Amino acid sequence: MTAGIYNFKMDQGSDWDLNVVYKDANGDPINLTGYTAAMQLRQNYNSETADLTLTSSNGGITITAAEGKMVLHATAVQTGLLSEGYYVYDLEIDSGGVVTRIIQGQVTVNGEVTRV
Repeated sequence: MTAGIYNFKMDQGSDWDLNVVYKDANGDPINLTGYTAAMQLRQNYNSETADLTLTSSNGGITITAAEGKMVLHATAVQTGLLSEGYYVYDLEIDSGGVVTRIIQGQVTVNGEVTRV
């Protein structure tokens, strides 16, 4: 199975959340017990460093295993460190060494005007 494509926008300097439910071909949630998850934003696919990293171990991704649900969260401080523009990302889950890419795509970061 290949990863789904999902493009989204993120506001610089604002909290950001994305809810993802991992489902099987019948539309039923897949139990994520024992899984970890990670997502990175990079300026392009060849970038050496990630501009944003969210994981289930650093608190950036909360997994509700029985529902197959993941909530991705970046703080206003984290999004404030991103430059305005375009990024690429993917979200992967890991089940004891078996890594599956769930979604991937492009992110547009909208620049912040208010800086008080």
